[in-house]
Amino acid sequence: MSLYFALLLFSVAVPFLLSFDKRLRFYKKWKYVLPSIFIVAAVYIAFDIYFTKLGVWGFNPRYLSGIFLFHLPIEEWLFFIIIAYASLFLHFSIIEYFPGAKVGKKWTKRITILLFVLSIFMVFVFHDKMYTVYISLTTAVALALAYTDKSQTIATFYITFLVILIPFIVVNGILTGSFIEGEVVWYNNDENLGIRFFTIPIEDFAYGFSLILYNLLLINSMKTQLFNK
Repeated sequence: MSLYFALLLFSVAVPFLLSFDKRLRFYKKWKYVLPSIFIVAAVYIAFDIYFTKLGVWGFNPRYLSGIFLFHLPIEEWLFFIIIAYASLFLHFSIIEYFPGAKVGKKWTKRITILLFVLSIFMVFVFHDKMYTVYISLTTAVALALAYTDKSQTIATFYITFLVILIPFIVVNGILTGSFIEGEVVWYNNDENLGIRFFTIPIEDFAYGFSLILYNLLLINSMKTQLFNK
């Protein structure tokens, strides 16, 4: 078993088992959670394949199974499904146990506008850095959609994302070289800001934020339009 696959298995094992907990009953949300995960994953994977081909980032064969699909390790394909599932499970679990955990409407708008402006600023100032531009634009669009979202999902997500960051830092830290020799995923620092939190490129935090936010927005859309909930 590759290290990358082991990390993914570790990430999803507990969330999957607790999906059948009598109080959480997360499995009942699968009808809109799973389609959302696969739709969002398809978009992110397409860009992942493109940027891998350009050498913006790449993978250390030492920590992979050796199975590739469109020049992308199978573990990387699974990343967008497993990490999204684990993060969404954590998000909805926090809501179940702490329903009042959310930012007020006024502050939610202020934070969203501030992050949107910052994202656009990053695009123009660092226009020559492909990863920075890509994830800044991706985040800006997600924030714009969240701002107009009537369910105010982002008000809760600002809180739950702080908790999601804990396992994110552990898993992504190992993937980018913490506690191991070399790294599972390497980055071309000419295409990012070169700023790291431990071994994690600062852009990865926006990457994770936008990935989960798109899922939440899509889940809400499907719940209201397809399932009338």
